[in-house]
Amino acid sequence: MFARVLPHPWLTVTIAAVWLLLVNDVSAGHLVLGLVIGVLVPMFTGVYWSDRVRLRNPAAMAGYVLVVLWDICVSNVQVAYLVLFRRGDGLRSRFITVPLDLRSPEAISVLAGTITMTPGTVSADTSADGRSLLVHCLETDDPDGVVAQIKDRYERRLKEIFE
Repeated sequence: MFARVLPHPWLTVTIAAVWLLLVNDVSAGHLVLGLVIGVLVPMFTGVYWSDRVRLRNPAAMAGYVLVVLWDICVSNVQVAYLVLFRRGDGLRSRFITVPLDLRSPEAISVLAGTITMTPGTVSADTSADGRSLLVHCLETDDPDGVVAQIKDRYERRLKEIFE
């Protein structure tokens, strides 16, 4: 019965939180409306979800989010420096291929989104077999170092969370 009413509890909480952020008002009425929307959307769209995403270690998500937020802040400063003080022809931008140990499509999507949210890098493509990710770096002279950093800071943590 509980799974029927709340098929995706984390999605319900996320939708309610996003609703409160969008209306910018934490009143009882908006909280109830956010929860109602958060319950109804997963309930009605549940038939379109092939499998439920299982988080092996949801507590590790907090650490992952903190690492990503820190990296976004640091990368913003680095990209601002490049834009303000380096000429375009002096940038050493390149595409690199990141081999993936992740197998979960959800984990790969989160990794690609994380790379894209971090200024200075963009996920461009995944291989057909899902075993590598093509990433464009605005500035790097050490592609192997970038791959190692992505694998250590993001992929390792996502593996703990999803697999």
